[in-house]
Amino acid sequence: MATYRRHSTAFKLQLVHAYLNGEGSYKELSARHGIGHSLLLLWVRKFQAGEITEEQDQSETVREYEARIAALERKVGQLTMQLDVLKKITPPPTSKSDESLIIAGPKVSLLRKDAK
Repeated sequence: MATYRRHSTAFKLQLVHAYLNGEGSYKELSARHGIGHSLLLLWVRKFQAGEITEEQDQSETVREYEARIAALERKVGQLTMQLDVLKKITPPPTSKSDESLIIAGPKVSLLRKDAK
């Protein structure tokens, strides 16, 4: 069964520019990056025909960011709902600090041995 990988526009442009700048042949660059040399040849032809552009890379990046933001917003919503449920079923904690007043401070002991 064949497995297909999807490469980002930025990756395609990186390899196309590397080839066009003379940083290696189709076979050298494709071997270095683990793709078939015919795929790199296809990308170069598409770039020269205007089918792979910098604008595509930018719009792809924006779509990825929007998807990530939507996922994070869903997570915040879930956590907010869980917190609301927990607040309803869990009584507020009580501690000994409830014995002190904000204005007057803690209760003063009348015994001399407690004083320091």
